[in-house]
Amino acid sequence: MVNITEKIKEIEDEMRRTQKNKATEYHLGLLKGKLARLRAQLLEPVGGAGSGGGAGFDVSKSGDARVALVGFPSVGKSTFLSKITKTKSEAAAYSFTTLTAIPGVLEYGGAEIQILDLPGIIEGASEGKGRGRQVISAAKTSDLILMILDATKRAEQRALLEAELDAVGIRLNKEPPVA
Repeated sequence: MVNITEKIKEIEDEMRRTQKNKATEYHLGLLKGKLARLRAQLLEPVGGAGSGGGAGFDVSKSGDARVALVGFPSVGKSTFLSKITKTKSEAAAYSFTTLTAIPGVLEYGGAEIQILDLPGIIEGASEGKGRGRQVISAAKTSDLILMILDATKRAEQRALLEAELDAVGIRLNKEPPVA
């Protein structure tokens, strides 16, 4: 059975191969519609609680530490991961290129640091919008959260990210609560 990400890739490949002209306009429109539906299906899990909709986010912890790359879509998380590790994380000119957690390993000073490239967080992620809950729960398992921000909107994005993470109990630069 072909999964959703494979179907998306097939449609994107077909769109790339199809010559754009008056005769293919309708066909390309149908492909764009299919692509939009598949992406929406991927971002909004169909089942309710306990449906196992988090496939791709359950990455086993490895190395001496784990760092989660957190940020909005298309801010450079995948490019950053590809540059500092030997991992190939796909980067493209459209949002939501990364749809699951992509692990990479950075060797630094004799330590192996696992770096997770997570899908972009959108406003409302803490309330379950998009796949926000799965992304944030993957970030919760990390020893360090590294925010990647768009330089032109950094103050606004930082405030929104901090609010989303705080809403689910991730306190940045604060002591953990005393039990």
